[in-house]
Amino acid sequence: MVWKAHEVVFRLRSPLHIGWSKVGNLLRTRPYVTGRVLWGALTMRLTRDEAGKKGLAAGPDEYEQLGKKVHRCLAFSYFYPALQWGSDDAYKVAWPWEEESTFCYRFLSSYQATALSYPAQSADEGMLREAEFISPYTLDTAEAVFLKGYVFEKEGECTLDWQSALSRLQLGGERGYGWGDVRFVRSMEITNGRLFDGQVEYVNDSARPIIRLHEGARLPAHVLAENAPVAGNVEPLVGREWRSNNSHNRYVGQHVELSGVCFTPGSTLLTECNFEIKELGIWKAIDN
Repeated sequence: MVWKAHEVVFRLRSPLHIGWSKVGNLLRTRPYVTGRVLWGALTMRLTRDEAGKKGLAAGPDEYEQLGKKVHRCLAFSYFYPALQWGSDDAYKVAWPWEEESTFCYRFLSSYQATALSYPAQSADEGMLREAEFISPYTLDTAEAVFLKGYVFEKEGECTLDWQSALSRLQLGGERGYGWGDVRFVRSMEITNGRLFDGQVEYVNDSARPIIRLHEGARLPAHVLAENAPVAGNVEPLVGREWRSNNSHNRYVGQHVELSGVCFTPGSTLLTECNFEIKELGIWKAIDN
């Protein structure tokens, strides 16, 4: 087999904000962790670990090179909130599109803050903001919230110590306030090809991991809209990156990268189809 699939579980230890959109002064969160977020967090951790071994601070070139290596050696699913189910070693995903209002009520909350104008001893005008987040505990029953997803490792080529790095990750936005703290719970190799409790079939044996979904299934990741037999909402999928070699917009977060126009997670598959997991966990429909 070319790729090994590992089921990875984190426990959420603090609020988690995955940037999505802004409505008024509300910064909305996605109800899942995208592949871009996990790739960025893992790249940052691995790069700093490598630089720390040499007693140096990592520069932009080191981040870029390590990020490309992560793309070559690893692939990611999206990660979804999950709760312990039946036993201490079983975790059931809470899909955001199944009873959407119930999911929002149980898992999403928000926090308000503002900058202060110290001379006036008051809130700074126009600086009120509200950040939505995935709560580390369910809001109705106070159950611990976990994140469940999959990491695919290229067999015989990956030399990255990624499993060790998983225990020292911080995900998403607002990290300066302590948000996005996760505790690594486990990594378990999947040998039966069944992902997300059998809702996704892992085909494997290709240049990139191959996933099969059956007719009527809901997409658990963004899918490039071109030639995809899918019904649902579409959005341009963009993210901010550090491109120090650019002549313009070369500093942290200034470069905006378009990954493509995609069907959003939760869209419905119209006919059985195979998908290739591309960089950043984005799927592309391929011939069966």
